[in-house]
Amino acid sequence: MGTLADDNTLKNLLKQALMEVLEENKDVVRDLLMEAMEDTALIHAIEEGESSGEADRDEIFEILQGVQRTS
Repeated sequence: MGTLADDNTLKNLLKQALMEVLEENKDVVRDLLMEAMEDTALIHAIEEGESSGEADRDEIFEILQGVQRTS
């Protein structure tokens, strides 16, 4: 019985310690999550680009310069 109580106490202490670390380092946690989301978006963009057709040089520069192309 003592072991089960010790396990629960240890589990609760670890939870409390983790919550305190996360609370004290909100900026770090937020930055890590933002970076992970940006990395995921970049991966999706790369995969989409690999499966899409090719664009010619003029089309790319027109898009970058904000000129709408009439096709």
